[in-house]
Amino acid sequence: MQPRDDGPRVNEKIDAASVLVIDGEGEKRGEMSVEAAMELAEEAGLDLVEVSPTAKPPVCKLLDYGKFKYQAQKKANEARKKQKVIEVKEIKMRPNIDTHDYDVKMRAMERFFNDGDKVKVTLRFRGREMAHPELGRALLERVKADITEMAKVEMEPKMEGRQMLMVLAPK
Repeated sequence: MQPRDDGPRVNEKIDAASVLVIDGEGEKRGEMSVEAAMELAEEAGLDLVEVSPTAKPPVCKLLDYGKFKYQAQKKANEARKKQKVIEVKEIKMRPNIDTHDYDVKMRAMERFFNDGDKVKVTLRFRGREMAHPELGRALLERVKADITEMAKVEMEPKMEGRQMLMVLAPK
């Protein structure tokens, strides 16, 4: 089994009859046979790299392949570094939460939104609290009203068993 070849074809691996050649300075050298292009590359001490294999004829460039691969790898790493992974943070509350505890939870939510994360607000009902789900809905409506300028509601409050859930996403 042959190992999988990543990246563009280089030097002897180019199988086209003729190619359009671009030299190291970016100047067009015109269409020529692969052998002539290889000789040109060897004279310059560079590699012949197929940059556009789908073009008619394929476009090849004279460049240092090791340096080319290194630059491509650096670019890929940089792109990966700039990616932001959105996490879903969870805030747990009870229907009869005290005002200070509520304020602390709201500050935590604000911090999560500033970091670009989503927040899942979970309201857990225990015992007789299940008889008054309207209290929980009122609390989640209050959360929604307090956070409107920072976030939007992604999932409206809904009951799931003994808990009520709502998902908020930063604006």
